[in-house]
Amino acid sequence: MSTAPPNTAPAPPAAPSPERPPAWALLRAYVQVAPASVALALIVLATSLATGTLWSAATVGGGSLVWAAGVPTTIHAGYWWTPLTALFVPEDPIQFVISFVLALTLLAVAERLLGTVRLVVAFLVTGVVGITLGVVGQWAAASVGEILARATEFDFTLDPTIGIVGALIAASAFASTLWRRRIRLLTFAVVVMFVLYNGDQNNVYRLIAALLGLALGVILRRGRLHRMRRSSHAETRNLVAAIVAITAVGPLAALLPPGGLGPLSFVAALFLHRQVDAVSVLAACRAVDTSNCRDELAAVAVQGVGPLLLTLLPLVLLIVTAIGLRRGRHFAWLLGIVVNAAMIVLPFTALPGGEVTVQVDGLDALAPAIEVLLWLLAAFLVPLATIVLLLATRRQFQIRAPRDAVVRFTILIVVSFALLAVAYLIAGLATLGSFVPEAGIGDVFMSTLRRFVPSGFESVLGPVIVPTAPIVLFLYQWVGPAFWTIFVIGTMRLYRATSTGRTLGDELRFRELLRVGGGGTLGFMGTWPGNVYWFSEDGEAAVAYRVINGVAITLSDPVCPPDRAEQTIIDFIGFCDANSWTPAFYSIHSSFLPVFESLGWQSVSVGEETLMHPQTFDMQGKPWQKVRQAHNRGVKERISTLWTTWDELAPLQQSQIVSLSEQWVSEKELPEMGFTLGGMAELKDPEVRLYLAYDPQGDLQAVTSWLPSWRDERIVGYTIDFMRRADRSIPGIMEFVIASAAQRMRGEGVEVLSLSGAPLATKPGSTDDDSAEGEPAVIDRLLAFLAKTLEPAYGFASLFSFKSKFNPTYETLWLAYPDAVALPSIGNAIGRAYLPDANAKEYVALAKTLMR
Repeated sequence: MSTAPPNTAPAPPAAPSPERPPAWALLRAYVQVAPASVALALIVLATSLATGTLWSAATVGGGSLVWAAGVPTTIHAGYWWTPLTALFVPEDPIQFVISFVLALTLLAVAERLLGTVRLVVAFLVTGVVGITLGVVGQWAAASVGEILARATEFDFTLDPTIGIVGALIAASAFASTLWRRRIRLLTFAVVVMFVLYNGDQNNVYRLIAALLGLALGVILRRGRLHRMRRSSHAETRNLVAAIVAITAVGPLAALLPPGGLGPLSFVAALFLHRQVDAVSVLAACRAVDTSNCRDELAAVAVQGVGPLLLTLLPLVLLIVTAIGLRRGRHFAWLLGIVVNAAMIVLPFTALPGGEVTVQVDGLDALAPAIEVLLWLLAAFLVPLATIVLLLATRRQFQIRAPRDAVVRFTILIVVSFALLAVAYLIAGLATLGSFVPEAGIGDVFMSTLRRFVPSGFESVLGPVIVPTAPIVLFLYQWVGPAFWTIFVIGTMRLYRATSTGRTLGDELRFRELLRVGGGGTLGFMGTWPGNVYWFSEDGEAAVAYRVINGVAITLSDPVCPPDRAEQTIIDFIGFCDANSWTPAFYSIHSSFLPVFESLGWQSVSVGEETLMHPQTFDMQGKPWQKVRQAHNRGVKERISTLWTTWDELAPLQQSQIVSLSEQWVSEKELPEMGFTLGGMAELKDPEVRLYLAYDPQGDLQAVTSWLPSWRDERIVGYTIDFMRRADRSIPGIMEFVIASAAQRMRGEGVEVLSLSGAPLATKPGSTDDDSAEGEPAVIDRLLAFLAKTLEPAYGFASLFSFKSKFNPTYETLWLAYPDAVALPSIGNAIGRAYLPDANAKEYVALAKTLMR
């Protein structure tokens, strides 16, 4: 409801907010919840100080190796205790920071799920056994000549994160189904990625500890196995997107120290370039063109920031693909297949001509042919397996962009490519003699195509030529990155384009269902612009919603018979899941909460609706004194009223309403809110009633609009929406208008008069016990903070206080949501729904108002 605060007595001051607990109290509470996690963090700090690893990495000759696990210490030196002590000493400063942070975060989460005693058991069992199995397996593999085991045979391990990972996976057995799946998926995805691409023995030990954590979780749950449940569309998309993202980040992980030892680390070689002296190479190759010169020029061609970005292009495109797959986009599915097909070709076009070697015990040894073959095969099979996965799950990625969005994207890409390519081609032909070696028109043309592909593909596009003219050299390095930057931005915009258009036929069907019944007192707001409609298969139920940043926000109750509420909600949730949206049911009434509780959803109060009952309205008694006085004054001042619609008004009367509204808006620097707050456009609906107040001279004093609600084709209620009053209206004009409207509605048999919802308001006498079961206390505090912060700007509390003069009954309005993790995106979407058209100036004005 769009309102101006009434010109009556000011609302009583808000109650002081509770004092924030001091920092030491919060810290004490944290220690009480996770004592073992805090203890481990302090132990890691102490051991890193004692061994010196807080400021420098442990070395072979350092004293910290007596605590390190590995083949040299645990087996050769006989330090049997090292699988235990390695869990409490970090290897270097970076690992200290990681271990310290994970102990206070992830391990604390595990402790809340397991309890302190079981957490300690899980940490020690998975960590000690995991390291022991890893060391023994590494020693056994190295003894039979396995090349990767030999490469890490003399490394050592100091790593508390091994036990943290094992304990977290064990604790996941005690989490809810949703969080159990998330913890395991994310943890195993990260661990497996490092095992495959980095190959450090610590990563292998973490994987073993994670697998042990799975088994230990079953034991701690007394043998209870969790049955694999069928994943929803969203979960399947998340899984596929995570796998694609791993294949993108993996090559970068292979570049981290020590790196280069994982079975897929060969892929990282494609992103490493040999550095040469460009000036001397160009000078030498200009004089004499040899086969060795071509190799040197190829190294010069990929030097610089621009070529480096172009080299990373496949990884960037895979990340963009993963983002789109998570949203169920068909274009991302196509992009993923194309990029992975290119990744199949890349190792063979970029395969170096020299021998493949690996570092073993400080010496260069020719790798066995079988191991080199396996490395090449791995680089080939990973993108092939990804393509197979995408083909197998193709039905999950069917969300297509509207035709006009595809056309705009295509024009953008084609025009961008043409302009950049032509710019380089013209510059190159104009300075043909500046290339090294000498180049012809055909060479420049092939060089133009080469500017848009990663360096690994250059060998299939003819010999490399390098320009020396400054402007050509600039274009040589940057037209490719510029084009792909435009492509990525255009793709992300294409992901947001969805065919959810609203048709006139859909709106008429929705209005017909409203007349039958359903939707609640706020249901008519679903007809407003910005909403689109979902209908059940039989057309007997509907939901009005809008999609903002992947969140489908419904408005008010579902429009359906009461006995179909549960099935309607379930079907709409399935519809959102199929479209990869997060559903959020906003401003629903309490009668629907049991349905969401049965689904395992959470809910939070977002406001209070104030209800009057015209059939019992009489303004008698002391509680009605203020309203009665305002009404009597209006009668004494000979204020007349008019119950009408916009179309029934004369042009002069319409212009009066427009003028009054424009004056009110012009006085506000703040952005005008929408969504559940109507404006001039909404009151012009033929089914919306207007109640106007005029003084004896015919000047408009106040205007209100009333939204109908039906039952069995009969209007049984009205909800106030638009409220404006003239600057020189008599005191209490709004009380007079509402009281007069209630009297008229009583004569028409109207059952309910809703003064609409008051966002972020709390009904008198409410306590924390009124909150929905399981509602997070942090959300309560956040909403209380928002109510206090926004009050100077929009006066929600003042408006709610004004409505309380009418002695209403209160009906709490709720937001039902599937998962607390989605609350930030839901909150952002609701905020954008309320302020869809605010500009920068209005946001600055809002900030200034709040600061004052």
